[in-house]
Amino acid sequence: MPKERKKMSINKNRSRSGKVRIQDLANHLNLTKGTVSRALNQYPDISKETQERVALAAAQLGYRPSSHAQAIRTGLVKSIGLVLNVEGVNAHKPFLSEFLDGISRRLGEDDWTLVVATAHSEEHSLKVHSRLVAEQKVDGFIIPRTKINDARVELLKCKNMPFVLYGRIKDATNCAWFDIAGERAMERAVARLVNFSHQHIAYIGGDADNNFEKLRRQGYLQGLANSNLKIDENLIIEGAMTKEQGFRAARKLLTLPSPPTAIICALDQVALGAYRAAESLGLFIGRDISVIGYDGIPEGAYATPPLTSFAVDSQQAGRRLADIILRLIRGADANDFCELEDARLIERQSDGPRTKSPKEISAMVAKIKENG
Repeated sequence: MPKERKKMSINKNRSRSGKVRIQDLANHLNLTKGTVSRALNQYPDISKETQERVALAAAQLGYRPSSHAQAIRTGLVKSIGLVLNVEGVNAHKPFLSEFLDGISRRLGEDDWTLVVATAHSEEHSLKVHSRLVAEQKVDGFIIPRTKINDARVELLKCKNMPFVLYGRIKDATNCAWFDIAGERAMERAVARLVNFSHQHIAYIGGDADNNFEKLRRQGYLQGLANSNLKIDENLIIEGAMTKEQGFRAARKLLTLPSPPTAIICALDQVALGAYRAAESLGLFIGRDISVIGYDGIPEGAYATPPLTSFAVDSQQAGRRLADIILRLIRGADANDFCELEDARLIERQSDGPRTKSPKEISAMVAKIKENG
């Protein structure tokens, strides 16, 4: 169609106000309003071909849906909720920027919006979720930092509100989830250190009620079993989520009568705290003891020495979670989304071949403490 005729055709399908309505779009395509609406919202009962055809025509005609009218017509406000619990330690901080970017970019592709709210306790988090549902501010939720038994899940199930978990829970029946296999990373970390001739390998984990901690500890224990190494409960400390907590945990480990020659940390922040502990005791990371972290936060690359870590692509995780929640809202079955991906090992200089025995490390620490 020549450019001039095409423009006339488009102008013909405008209302007197000059704004293209959904009825104008339907007339232009010779489709019903209902079909056009469902195509624009990418419902699975509308073919991909029709969805693409409607999207192209909408772009050509300059059609932009009225959010108010669309909410009345479809019952959707086209918003996804994310409630962050910022009580005490902000465990979200290391990955938050890229995570939000991934979610927002994916939602933006379908003209949806991310609504971010904060809570100051688990109880407050439930109230915030309930309020957003009651006020019809969102059509579904992304649930981060899952607990072993997560009250948010039961709440949203009771309210018949779509949600997707970033993580797993004890009972994931009828739950959509996407997670990174932290347990496999911990298992690989043990195997890597054993390959470097370490046998006295410690583990510093996070808060025990987080499901990721249960899984990462299981991975560590499985790694020991795979290498026929005995479990030493003295070398396992949980409840560390910050650098300060990592410092205290690592210092406790390194001042044991038989200290570890290597430490695996469930979080990079904790690993960076272990750096400080080693330094305070006159030990050099990567030379006297080995340390491996998990998360792949940028700060680890600039530590001295740079931290070996299992990295998580937070942006891609956010993008995938956004895609899943949109599919659920459009009618997909939650049981179709149980997805597990591996973290990527970043090999740096904080770990390597064992150079000292536990006895030698203990002697070095004793000397520093005696002189200090």
